[in-house]
Amino acid sequence: MSIDNLKSIIGKRGGLAQANRFLTIFTPPSQSLLNLNPLDIVGRLANDTFNAKSLISDPRDIAFLCESTQIPGRSLNTLDFQAERETLKMPNGFIDDDVTMTFLLTNDFYMKDMIEGWMSSIIDTENYVAGYKSNYQTDIVIQQLNNSDKTVYGIKLLNAYPINIAAIELSNASENTVQKVTVTFAYDRYVPENTVTSSISAAVSAIPNFELPSISGGLKTIRSLF
Repeated sequence: MSIDNLKSIIGKRGGLAQANRFLTIFTPPSQSLLNLNPLDIVGRLANDTFNAKSLISDPRDIAFLCESTQIPGRSLNTLDFQAERETLKMPNGFIDDDVTMTFLLTNDFYMKDMIEGWMSSIIDTENYVAGYKSNYQTDIVIQQLNNSDKTVYGIKLLNAYPINIAAIELSNASENTVQKVTVTFAYDRYVPENTVTSSISAAVSAIPNFELPSISGGLKTIRSLF
């Protein structure tokens, strides 16, 4: 096994995949797609941090703010079967790993607010009511890119939703540290995709899905404050 043979194998398969070439695409459910919290908007107007473009959770913003993610693993469930002379492991199901993503935090805490709004649609922390899964789940597409930013491999997390927001540390010693938030997602299962199917899934996942009446209702609530 010479170095020339290794270079030939790598070359004919398009080169080595790089960990920093990836794209994460998803659109949050309608409950967290629009940031129409009246008190939040009034507060941002008061401290001159309000930006009308921040009212909509743009999938492109999410993709750029995602600093790291994972292509999940999968393990088989097995039962021990006692054969005549030895114990055998018999597969009877599978488990997909949860996926953890780390997002950069901007000064409007956009990603944290969006994920918290999403989680509130799963379990209402005010009324202790659980939501319907069909209302809070969404598909998440994770793509591995090559040096030309072309998709070479992808996976789709079916019916994903956040289950954990990690604590955010504050410290006087972290003078030049950028704030980040880490979120863990659960999902039904993941589906491997090739270049074509992953590109189609990414386009579909980036299309917002919300009802216009909910927008007008939110705008009426905002106007009533002025």
